[in-house]
Amino acid sequence: MNKQATSVKLFGLFALAGLFSAPVFAAPETFVVDPSHTYPRFEYSHFGYSNQIQRFNKTSGTIVVDRAAKTGSVVITIDAKSVDTGYPLFNEHIQGEDYFDTAKYPTISYKSTAVKFEGDKPVAVEGLLTVKGVSKPVTLTVTSFHAMPHPLLKKDAIGANAVAKIKRSDFNAGKNAPYVSDEVTLSIAVEAVKQ
Repeated sequence: MNKQATSVKLFGLFALAGLFSAPVFAAPETFVVDPSHTYPRFEYSHFGYSNQIQRFNKTSGTIVVDRAAKTGSVVITIDAKSVDTGYPLFNEHIQGEDYFDTAKYPTISYKSTAVKFEGDKPVAVEGLLTVKGVSKPVTLTVTSFHAMPHPLLKKDAIGANAVAKIKRSDFNAGKNAPYVSDEVTLSIAVEAVKQ
């Protein structure tokens, strides 16, 4: 066998080996929010006596993640009427016009504009939060993120926790500030299952 033929065969073998060893880039994966394990919470100072933490019981949405490309998106819808303070009378009170005004604005939404990654994990989500028809940019800091097969559902799943601070007055819900703090800490626990 001449040198040229040997070189061509060796080149072909190296090219084939390179093909099989090349990294496989994952496609974007879409996850549907699990409403039984997704609870947005909000915390505020109540007259300086204590920090109160309330939550919403009904949340839906989708999360798209492409860890190889370091991109993603988040679309979340919260049923504002599902607010749960642990006290039915207060639930009705904060659904009134001065606060969530759920008669006119029954949902709260968050739609991402960018997702920032460190390595293959998202660390921040930039987006628009809409409350009472008012949309403002809000950045969620992702404090934990896990992607793994769900042991019970036998499907791929993701879970995350994220936090942000907002002002109630930015969303026309600032009544009783500063006695009840204008600044509110949002804390979101989310789990989602792959479609």
